[in-house]
Amino acid sequence: MPITITTEILGELPTLSSISTDLELSASWIRGGDGLIGFGRFASKKVSGAHRFLDASTWWREERLKFAIENNVHGSGTGPILFTSFAFDESEDSELVIPEIVIGRKGDKAWITWIGSGTQPKISEFSSAQISPHLRYSQGGLSDMEWMQAVESAISKIKSGDLEKIVLARDMIVHSDQPINVQRLLTSLESDYPSTWIFLVENLIGATPELLVRLSKSLVTSRVLAGTIRKTGDEARDLALAGSLSKSSKDLEEHEYAVRSVADALSPYCSSTNVPDAPFVLHLANVMHLATDVTGVVNESAAHTDIFTLISALHPSAAVCGTPTAFAKESISALEGMSRGRYAGPVGWIDARGDGELGIALRCGLIAEDKTNLRIFSGCGIVAGSNPADELAESQAKLIPMRTALATL
Repeated sequence: MPITITTEILGELPTLSSISTDLELSASWIRGGDGLIGFGRFASKKVSGAHRFLDASTWWREERLKFAIENNVHGSGTGPILFTSFAFDESEDSELVIPEIVIGRKGDKAWITWIGSGTQPKISEFSSAQISPHLRYSQGGLSDMEWMQAVESAISKIKSGDLEKIVLARDMIVHSDQPINVQRLLTSLESDYPSTWIFLVENLIGATPELLVRLSKSLVTSRVLAGTIRKTGDEARDLALAGSLSKSSKDLEEHEYAVRSVADALSPYCSSTNVPDAPFVLHLANVMHLATDVTGVVNESAAHTDIFTLISALHPSAAVCGTPTAFAKESISALEGMSRGRYAGPVGWIDARGDGELGIALRCGLIAEDKTNLRIFSGCGIVAGSNPADELAESQAKLIPMRTALATL
């Protein structure tokens, strides 16, 4: 017997990160107050291996066949939603989850989707009352000095001609004396970083500024970020820094590799692709990035091209791996001294029509099952003109979103 999926308009506009139900918060994708938030788990699955994106697509299609969908709202992001968080490397587990309840908001419209034949579930205001935890930080896979040595080794590989660019990541471990409140952390990230995509999928939580792919009907969009400078907090000084970033040969070189990798990956599936002549400077709360929005239209003759096909083609891009890709991945394994897990992997949502948004899991942390430990991550693009001390400072700046959010718990 088909499983009923019902979507109806909500009478009021909720603040997504500040609502709760009787079920555990399991997933979110929020930007500027709009997005989706999921509660409970109707179904979940782990995928890994060389065919993980195809396996995920197959599983989602099979699950959808079980549903009798009653959608009174329509539009992207309504009806049943699959939240995904793919590992960076195919050898590690990726997570798929279909929540029991999904609440969405876009502009002046809000809706709720639930699984089951019962009445509309009740939602309430999230209670954030909690004693603030005591946090302690420790080194991750590599110490600061060891990580700078890894950067130096990467620069040597680039200067020898083996690589054009490589992205090196690092981690830190956060220890808490009590369970971390995931919803408070989510609310803090949304408050401090409203221009990023705030995500949560199976204990991976963060605020990413980078959109790997958005598919809306046949229109494809990918936002590429590469080239970073830390903000000072002084408006005049930061404007000057933005100007220097836009003219920096080192950062423009890094950015060009990343944009080229995305455009090349999309071209077999798109009848037209638009790449702006020059990047713009994206201003975030703590850093500025060189950014380019690459767009395209899915080729009508590409009948089997779905969002999973595009994810598979785009990941890993030069923005999180390097150029050439295969040798950069091999070098990452040798130099980083840690497992990335789902850091720097595709994360986001896909609806029953095949529309969706997936970012790259950056500025994030993985919460342990007991909620008392958290691994936070950052990474930097290394090119011939990189300096290890500057890259360390950049990596520290990229840890700030998670560290500041944790400090407000």
